[in-house]
Amino acid sequence: MYERVGELARIRGEVLDGVPQATEAQHAKGKLTARERIALLLDEGSFREVEQ
Repeated sequence: MYERVGELARIRGEVLDGVPQATEAQHAKGKLTARERIALLLDEGSFREVEQ
């Protein structure tokens, strides 16, 4: 069970922080990630992501 919890924590971290290779690929194209674009559009703390 603890292995599964660790795996889920890792997946959650990737979702929230992004996968470094994907972020680098976006930046190499001169683009921002979706989270970076959202951060530019909204005031700090005004957006809360929830699960569906």
